[in-house]
Amino acid sequence: MSTAVTNSAQISEKPARRHPVGLVFCCTILGAAAQILMKTGVNHMPQPGLLGIVTNLPLIGGYCLYGISTLLLVVALKEGELSLLYPVIALTYVWVTVLSFLIFHDDINPWKLAGIVLIVSGVGVLGKGGKR
Repeated sequence: MSTAVTNSAQISEKPARRHPVGLVFCCTILGAAAQILMKTGVNHMPQPGLLGIVTNLPLIGGYCLYGISTLLLVVALKEGELSLLYPVIALTYVWVTVLSFLIFHDDINPWKLAGIVLIVSGVGVLGKGGKR
């Protein structure tokens, strides 16, 4: 019976480590989508001022996604290792660059590509250093 309890404890530890990383990964996607919505909203601002902000659905949607992303991050940080999770947030820069290229037709030059490679490599290296 003690073997079953030990195996059960080992099985439950693996998802506990992946769960916060998955939440933070979702935060990066939500954060990138929020920034794209905010840019879209600002580009189509019907009128300047508070009324223009309050009535701008893409802008409000972007702020809502940021709020949801923040709540998910809080849950992930409660269960996860900060030094592992926080670098994953840097992936938001990658998603924003890719989405900006696809949606707004922003240029991707060799410097941006090098930055993306460095960010992804850095997150990968830091992820290998987490507790096992």
